[in-house]
Amino acid sequence: MSRIGIDVGGTNTDAVLLEDGKVLAAVKSPTTADVADGVRQALADLLAAAAGLPAAERIEAVMIGTTHFTNAVIERRHLDRVAALRVGLPANAGLPPFIGWPKDLAGVMRGSTHMLRGGHEYDGRILVPLDRAAVRSEAHRIADSGITAMAITSVFSPLTDECEREAAEVVREVMPDVRITLSHEIGRIGMLERENAALLNAGLQGLAQRTTAAFRRALRDSGIAAPLYLTQNDGTIVQGAVAERHPVYCFASGPTNSMRGAAFLSGLSDALVVDVGGTTSDVGCLKGGFPRQANATVEIGGVRTLFRMPDLISIGLGGGTEVGEGGRRIGPGSVGFRLPEKALCFGGDTLTATDIAVAAGRLALGDPRRVRALPAALVRDSLARMERMVAEVVDRMKTDAAPMPLIAVGGGSFLVPDHMEGISEVVRIEHHAVANAVGAAIAQVSGEVDRIFSGVERETALDRASREATRRAIEAGAEASSVQTLDVEDIPIAYLPGNARRIRVRVIGEIRRLTTQSSSGRPCSPGPR
Repeated sequence: MSRIGIDVGGTNTDAVLLEDGKVLAAVKSPTTADVADGVRQALADLLAAAAGLPAAERIEAVMIGTTHFTNAVIERRHLDRVAALRVGLPANAGLPPFIGWPKDLAGVMRGSTHMLRGGHEYDGRILVPLDRAAVRSEAHRIADSGITAMAITSVFSPLTDECEREAAEVVREVMPDVRITLSHEIGRIGMLERENAALLNAGLQGLAQRTTAAFRRALRDSGIAAPLYLTQNDGTIVQGAVAERHPVYCFASGPTNSMRGAAFLSGLSDALVVDVGGTTSDVGCLKGGFPRQANATVEIGGVRTLFRMPDLISIGLGGGTEVGEGGRRIGPGSVGFRLPEKALCFGGDTLTATDIAVAAGRLALGDPRRVRALPAALVRDSLARMERMVAEVVDRMKTDAAPMPLIAVGGGSFLVPDHMEGISEVVRIEHHAVANAVGAAIAQVSGEVDRIFSGVERETALDRASREATRRAIEAGAEASSVQTLDVEDIPIAYLPGNARRIRVRVIGEIRRLTTQSSSGRPCSPGPR
């Protein structure tokens, strides 16, 4: 059976067809303003390139990675107004929801805020009982305002989630169709950062539903009757319906797709990866074939959050990066997907990093005669400056002085120098330009639990976390019999009573093959295999 992997980037939409772990066809096309149109065109180009290869009917799954949700936050577009319901009074009243948000983003997303009595202490004891009557009263107010998205946050809910679940139950009695995000399902200890992540998730759920629906239409229009999966930022995938509930987990999925693709294509499971696209360069670290996770707060669109994100460093350097001031300025502006019309080598009027590479003989693209007149000093100095930018960001990603291999991927990887201090070798691989789409196509389904357990023995806590992670993986589309544990973290917390410990368990499994997706979008039985 075959799989299709698609990665929708800011500059290009890449697509690959894989069968039995081999790339049968690959295409790269400019990203369109409407991501569904770009996916539809990529599928058409891919099926045309795969003429004579396995038919669309043999495709078992389509995996799509998209920057759509990240861009929505950064650009302040397509976001829903959100009601913030915080359970924790009389504590934590000094800093209300949306505190510290950029004014423009808060102006778009802030619907109403509601602070109620309830919650738990850090040791799991009840702070005060949840005021169910107040929850019901506030739910009526929210319903009357027309808001349809809500984030519920309770103090210390990663330790004890009872108040969030109970509040959601009361709200749904009043608002059956409301979209609710519970903060303990998204974030970690640190109430404001966890609440911020839940608010962003709630504001994106409507867009996520529209986006996955558009992707499904693109599949139907292409004659592909296969289930849709979206890639997540830990290098795994979930069914489209699950991604609709937790769209924030799709943040930074593009770089993680590239890292997973780099590991697969190179055969290296522990290495640094630099992904140079048309607009940015992203550097990450592979551990066991998966991206290393960040444990610090991460800002998304100017909002402090604390939830699962890959450990990445990004700089404004790519194939479309504008070069100015006689080569003394590299970026941060980029022509992006307009490279074929703006770059000098294509007859445009903007000097880009691609033009510098073509003039230096590193790349055969466009018409080299159009950049022959560039001064040799300009080409030499600009290229050296870009190589220093890459070397510096790679060095920042390293955690020790031991030399490590570096895998260079992405359409702009010609900007990566062949030798760097602290790098044992620079690995260049076949299909490097579409490593992101390859990473999407090979991805497995995951389930993860990251929470604090208190008052139970270590073995019991580990067992509960493992069972919950497995349940989430199966819900996300994994075949139950294939689920296996990928990694486990067990960190005792000395300042909490009751033998408290933070446990993170991640499991992965192969996609479930019980059903495919019919052209109408309803499940149907798969054909012969």
